[in-house]
Parts: sequence; structure tokens; C-alpha cells
Amino acid sequence: MIDFSVEPEFQEKLDWMNAFVREECETMDLLFPGAGTMYDMNNARARAHLEPLRDQVKAKGLWACHLGPHLGGPGYGQVKLALMNEILGRSSWAPTVFGTAAPDTGNSEILAMFGTGDQKAKYLQPLLDGKICSAFSMTEPQGGADPTHFTCAARRDGDEWAISGEKWFISNARYAAFHIVMAVTNPENQPHERMSMFIVDAQTPGIEIIRNCAVFGEPAEDGSHAYIRYNDVRVPLDAMLGEPGGGFRVAQARLGGGRIHHAMRTVGRCQRAIDMMKERAVSRQTRGRKLGDHQFVQGAIADSVIQLEQFRLLVLKAAWMIDEVEAGRLPHGAARQHIAMCKVATEAVMHDIIGRAVRLHGSLGLTEETWLAQFWAGVQSLAFADGPTDAHRSQLARNLLRDVTPVEGHFPSDHTPTRLSEALRRYPSAR
Repeated sequence: MIDFSVEPEFQEKLDWMNAFVREECETMDLLFPGAGTMYDMNNARARAHLEPLRDQVKAKGLWACHLGPHLGGPGYGQVKLALMNEILGRSSWAPTVFGTAAPDTGNSEILAMFGTGDQKAKYLQPLLDGKICSAFSMTEPQGGADPTHFTCAARRDGDEWAISGEKWFISNARYAAFHIVMAVTNPENQPHERMSMFIVDAQTPGIEIIRNCAVFGEPAEDGSHAYIRYNDVRVPLDAMLGEPGGGFRVAQARLGGGRIHHAMRTVGRCQRAIDMMKERAVSRQTRGRKLGDHQFVQGAIADSVIQLEQFRLLVLKAAWMIDEVEAGRLPHGAARQHIAMCKVATEAVMHDIIGRAVRLHGSLGLTEETWLAQFWAGVQSLAFADGPTDAHRSQLARNLLRDVTPVEGHFPSDHTPTRLSEALRRYPSAR
């Protein structure tokens, strides 16, 4: 039986989170709106506001809520995380306030699974404590998100690895204390067994940030996605995370969780847009009537609420399936299709709901007077986060078609007699 209910004690935590995010985190969004400000450890003014909020979160036992007990986290499970993340999704600052900001969440999981004791002490613990941030250096200019076309390579030279090549669209590299880098080490292997993963300190000689690119909707000075060149960057042999040629498996260990968490937070972002639509509908008048009295506006709000509720249930079901897999009640990989569905639906749902909210706000929705323009820019970013949406859509369809049995003939009538004969054999009383 699928069950999304939670105990009253956890509901109290959700209620506290909801009020706290609206009152405190959304205020941080207004005070420090820069795209990379939450990752800038040198922004003393922002950090001074941030740390007392984090103390409140920790006092409630809600810090780093994505972590399992083996990392000192509460181990809530994905259903509870879904309910929490839809609240955090309302605010750009909320994940940082609660210690759940990407890409640090996924990188912490990689280090926990594959890092050495020294690496965990130097990088993992400060990352979990929110003292540093990190970068996940995978995508390349010529290969996009397809690792089979990657050329950034690491060659062994004595007791070191030397990394050379370029990486593209690397979030928060300008603020990162370390990079997790995918590089080709075994070019003779099968395509998905050619790469390995490395941890590279950001101060290592040879790391060149060619430029920081501002994505759609960001001011140029806030550019938070780096174009990087690694110029014979030297790291020790134990900098490899996982086995040689196992980089793709290491990456998959973090990307699946990222996709579902993006979907969870999209629920919150879309709910905030719907709240703005409803407020606008009862506050603004045109042609002598409130906006909410016009059928087009009523339809936009109704369609948005219905679409978001459908999406929310899909996300919760995917989260429930992940929990069931981890508990051993469903086989490994059983949730994969639903995670892909969430990834594909995330962009479409946000596109539709934010688009309606922008139109309902008119010219105001195009300006930075509200968050809608930033939300709209986020739609385009979500299309590429954790892999292009179209790639997941295609893979999902291929998986769905893989075990379907073809029928003979060209038309339904070609096989209807056979099916009718089978039906009469099973139910002879129908003759």
C-alpha cells in the first residue's frame, strides 16, 4: 500500500519549516539576491545573517536533512524529504540555510562512499558543517552531458595523476574549496568504463577558470557557471574516487538523487508562483472587475493547481518507491523509471505554471520587481540540470518499449480473430 502520511511530530517540524522559510529564508532572498551569494564564504554581511538562522535549524534537528545516519543525519527517507524539499523550494536561500544546497549534497555522498579518511576529514566534514562549498566538474564543451565524448584525461605519472582538459558549466567553481572531476583514464575500455573520478583541491596549480558565465536571468557579474581548463593538474594517486574506469558509476550514485530533489523543490517553487497568482487575482482590477472574476484567469489558476497536484503525487510516488527499494521491499532499480518521469515532468510543469503566473502579472512579471522573472529563467536551467530532459524522455520511452510484444499484420482487424478465439476459449459460456 502506498502511504504518504507522517506522524504528528514530523508534521510539527514541517509546520515550523513552512513558517521559517516564508519569514526568514524568503527575507534572505530579498536582502541578498545575487545568484552566487549563498556560496560566497567571503561575503561577511550575508554570512552574519546566515549563521543565526542555521543555528535555529540545527536546534530543531533539521540541519542537512538529506543525510543518512551514517553521516550524522536524521535519515528521514525520501517521502519525508519530498515534503521538506517542497517547502525549501520556495526560497533560493533555504537550501543553504538548511544545509542541503547542491552540488554539495551529491558531492558529500560521493566523498562518504569513496573518500579516504584524510579526504573526509579535510573536505567532507567542513562540507557537512557548511564551512566550505564544492564543485562537480563533469560536463565538457564539446560533449555536453554525454560522457562518451569526453576528452579531459588523467594520465598516471609516477605517484601522481596529471589531469588535462576543459570542463564547462561547472556550478560555483569560483567559490569551491575542491572539485570532483571526471576524466578519461582508460580510453581502451567500453564507453561508460573509460572515465574515473578525482577529488582536486581548488588551490592546486594548473586550475584555470577561463571565465564565469552568467546563465539566463543572471547579471554577468554574478556568473556562477565556470568554463575551466585543467593544465596538467597534479594530484596524488589516492585522489581517485572509486575504481579506475568507474567514474560513470560514481556519477550515477549522485545524479539520481539530484533529479528527484530538483523535482521536489520545483513543487515548492510552483506553489509560490500559484500563491502569487491568487494574490494578484484578488488584488488587481481590469475593466471594472477583479482579475479573478475573468474566466481566462480562473482557468489559468485552476489548471495550475491541478497540474501541480498531479506532479506532486508523481514525485511522492517516486520518493516512496526509493524508500521501498532501500528497505528491500522493491527490487534494485524499481524506482528508476519514476525518477526519469519526474525529471521530464519537472521542466514541463514549471514551464506551464510559471508561464501562466508571468502572464497574469503582465509587465510586472517581466521585471525583477517580483521573483517570477528569476523563476522563468530557472525553467530553462532545469531543462539541463542533471542531464538534458530530452535525453531522459528518449531513454524512458526506450525502456517502456523494450519488452512490448509486436502483433502480426498491419491493422487491428488482422489479429482480432485470434484474440476473440482466445477469449471464447476462456469463457465458453459467452458463445
